[in-house]
Amino acid sequence: MTIKREQVLIEALPYIREFYDSIMIFKIGGSIMSDREVLEDFIEDVVLLRYIGIHPIIVHGGGPEISQAMQRFGKKAEFVGGLRVTDKETLQIARMVLLGNINAELVNLIGKYGGKGIGLSGQDGMFLKAKKKPPVKVQGQDPVDLGFVGEVQRVDPEILMVMAGKGYIPVISPIAVDDEGNNLNVNADTAAGAVATALRAKKFMSITDVEGVRMNPDDPKSVISEFPASDFDRLVQEGIIKGGMIPKVEACVRVVESGVEKAHIIDGRRSHAILLELLTDEGVGTMISRD
Repeated sequence: MTIKREQVLIEALPYIREFYDSIMIFKIGGSIMSDREVLEDFIEDVVLLRYIGIHPIIVHGGGPEISQAMQRFGKKAEFVGGLRVTDKETLQIARMVLLGNINAELVNLIGKYGGKGIGLSGQDGMFLKAKKKPPVKVQGQDPVDLGFVGEVQRVDPEILMVMAGKGYIPVISPIAVDDEGNNLNVNADTAAGAVATALRAKKFMSITDVEGVRMNPDDPKSVISEFPASDFDRLVQEGIIKGGMIPKVEACVRVVESGVEKAHIIDGRRSHAILLELLTDEGVGTMISRD
């Protein structure tokens, strides 16, 4: 059955009213940014949200792009516990890719679709403070020093509030600073969650390349539309959430437990998935809510 345009607009109205003047954090990773069509759909949706009175903030990663750049410089990417070992040269490469390439491109795309993007990293106003992550213990090995890798200590939301309040869409690279002004590479999911918590965001949305949490991991049609954060451990124990989905869902659970109202895992490969999730009754993806 074909849905009339006016029905779509009327269905969206209560959601627009509910979300008006609220802050939403969107975390995107390399799997989405590597597909130009998917990326432009995402940016177009974000700009539309800004024009209907929502304040979107984007936090981006760039793992695959950093690894590719390292390879061009003759360096091999090394990971421990899912985190990149970051020596001084790797940090310089990460800054070059995140700030000089990815961040600038996202800001340009926002401008293409009529929005006002502004690129930021944690060193701007020193809003994202971190401390060096201690050596990581690996089973059967001595603890490994990750180098210039940080764990978030605090977020000063002032610069983000000012920029968002003036109609800009902040685009954040997860490069933080310590108390001495040194740069530290921070996991993008962690940074996005910390920003969402500090800003008391209405929504936290992880834009990825999976349909959501599946009841049957092998069946794309078995997506769980919603579950409370307290179900996370049980779903992991039952093998429903496993592998690469664990850190994605864990990040969502963490922000919900920290005060963010709802978190979502959205398949960014689906055309205009954000609008479908936020502004329709049915929605898409998986929503994690407070108990």
